Amino acid sequence: MRLVTAALTASLLLLPACSSDEGKPKGASPEKVMAAAAAKLDATSGVDLELTSAGLPDQGAGFLLVGGDGTAVHPDSFEGTLSVKAMGILADAQVIAKGGTVWIKQALLGPGFTKVDPQDYGVPDPGKLLSADGGVSDLLAETKDLAVGDTVRGGEDNKEVLTEYTGVLTSAQIHDVLGMGTGDFKVRYEVDAKGFLRTVEVTGDFYAGEAPTTYTVRLVHYGVTKAISAP
Repeated sequence: MRLVTAALTASLLLLPACSSDEGKPKGASPEKVMAAAAAKLDATSGVDLELTSAGLPDQGAGFLLVGGDGTAVHPDSFEGTLSVKAMGILADAQVIAKGGTVWIKQALLGPGFTKVDPQDYGVPDPGKLLSADGGVSDLLAETKDLAVGDTVRGGEDNKEVLTEYTGVLTSAQIHDVLGMGTGDFKVRYEVDAKGFLRTVEVTGDFYAGEAPTTYTVRLVHYGVTKAISAP
């Protein structure tokens, strides 16, 4: 199982930590906070999201997932735009995913949508982002060495107070969602005062033989409804 999805940042990093503990759940362990955030993600109709990256290799034998944005809806759909770099050339593609099938629309492939295998492009199936079995919510439950961190400002106009949580994920867990990477990965989550997951930042060896890369998914809006159909 994969994400855009991915496996979905440097410009989205939030401001330095706030001085107060405002927004931190009182008496809740990091594990309980993650469990509650996962439940909220599983229960929502859909989310608007943004994906960014930092530390991408200058060169790559295949495709590099650069970023993107779009809407993911339960149980298995996504519609948006992904940016991919190949042979040093950056290209955007419209993407529709539904029921395990992915279509992209990109000028080099012709005027319409083409059915593709995401693995051929080094990207995950974005339709699985919200999957209750193998999606982002699984990462929250599987994260090891969870620890609560600082409070930071984020959200629209930096009006929200978010709490950081850090931990470690294995390459097998990352592969389930992002479809790439080796070794252990450092992960940083941001959760708002109401317990909603707002940011997932994952750093590790996404590209073999290269320096660690960071992918960040920012969940902008919850409760989104959108009819997504095959092109």
